[in-house]
Amino acid sequence: MFNKIQRMQRLIAVLFLGFASGLPLALTGQAMQAWLTMDGVAIATIGFLALVGMPYTFKFLWAPLMDRFEPPWLGRRRGWLVLTQLALAAVIYFLSTLNFGTSPKVFALIALLVAFVSASQDVVIDAYRTDLLKENERGIGASMSVLGYRIGMILSGGIALIWADQWQSWNRVYAVMAALMLVAAVFSLLFLPSVKSDVRPLHSDPKKELLGFVALIAGVFVGAYCIRQLFVLVGINLDDANKWMQLFYVLTSIGVALPLGLSAAKIVGFATLNQSLSSYFSQKSAWAFLILIILYKLGDAFAGSLLTPFLLKGMLFSQVEVGIVNKMLGIWLTIIGAFIAGLLMIRITLFQALMSFGILQLVSNFGFYALALLGKGAWGSFILMPFDIGFVSIASPTQIDNLLLSAIALENITSGMGTAAFVALLMSLCNNQFSATHYALLSALASVGRIYVSPISGVLSESIGWESFFLFSAAVALPGLIMLWWMRHAIKKIGHDPLET
Repeated sequence: MFNKIQRMQRLIAVLFLGFASGLPLALTGQAMQAWLTMDGVAIATIGFLALVGMPYTFKFLWAPLMDRFEPPWLGRRRGWLVLTQLALAAVIYFLSTLNFGTSPKVFALIALLVAFVSASQDVVIDAYRTDLLKENERGIGASMSVLGYRIGMILSGGIALIWADQWQSWNRVYAVMAALMLVAAVFSLLFLPSVKSDVRPLHSDPKKELLGFVALIAGVFVGAYCIRQLFVLVGINLDDANKWMQLFYVLTSIGVALPLGLSAAKIVGFATLNQSLSSYFSQKSAWAFLILIILYKLGDAFAGSLLTPFLLKGMLFSQVEVGIVNKMLGIWLTIIGAFIAGLLMIRITLFQALMSFGILQLVSNFGFYALALLGKGAWGSFILMPFDIGFVSIASPTQIDNLLLSAIALENITSGMGTAAFVALLMSLCNNQFSATHYALLSALASVGRIYVSPISGVLSESIGWESFFLFSAAVALPGLIMLWWMRHAIKKIGHDPLET
């Protein structure tokens, strides 16, 4: 009985932290896209602004500091949780005081800071979850994490649209989100169970660790500066260049700056980073798993990268309708999908879950293709009557498009199921001594699609149209499934076998 209570406490903690992780993500994603779309910002520009999410793809660079150092009094993980959540409350509130039209550079910079602190919170949450859950709890734990994560995004990426429409103010919406992050910090401080583990941080020289991190950052900046000067030398004016050239510049800068920074860190002696990366790459099929992680949700990332601008500007749905359908009505199907995934993963192997859920993810992209092809009203609609449930209300009857509802429902269920299996895969690849760095590296690569396809999606959707764009998103999901099948034996070795429970 006592063990069951402890297990329930662990799962509730994972559910809450999933919510805390999902809430700020939409504030530099779907919610920000809606804000900028309603302010009349071009879709290609909105696509490029998705690059403020780059910290999610580089969080493994500072994750070693969170593995190595412990804030006093609150423990190895909980201390960092409280600090990052307090910082999130502060920077989100600062963003709520800005406007893109009057100060675009400051707005983009603070949005980048929100993403940085949010990515840092994710580093701790992912490590905490990995350290907290037992091996046979990872399937249902991943499901609970995805459920909480989706609820957080529903609030900041769906209900936020309704509030913005009713309040006529996105600034006020962001201020409310800042207050919620403050509440999350208090909850983490008072109620989260501490992680009891015999695994301790790596014993190394703290000064050398910090110096290594400084060297890493310096190397990144030197690499980025050199690439910019190279573009200037060949006569390319990046301010006047087309979107494809600007995107090429960003990707080239990353491709040069990151290896240079890692080399500098290795030379100076960033021990936790160096040893944690060595620990991961010593595993069999390490590189193959990295490729799989990038490819597995790539099609899903393309389809969802500019979903909010597509619905608001491309299909001319209202903010209220998008908020209700995309999140509020979709929440119940998301919950069902997450629980189905968790229950199935108790009974099937990790490979079976990844393959079956991955195929369903691919199929869901055709729902948006049908919406783009057939158009608004093709399957009719129904009227949602006014309601008031306290934190959100609708004052007048709202028309709900049936095809929109069907496409969103299919996406919510399948993406949630795929993510649950995916999170279980990532946890299985982590070493507890370096769990923050390992999970940060793996989840950073998982977010490559979500962050870097947005600029491509913005230019591509304007070039080939929404119908062809969603067909393309389905096609790019195929390599991930092929890679998954090729690696089936390696996955079966690391996955928990339900027959052994």
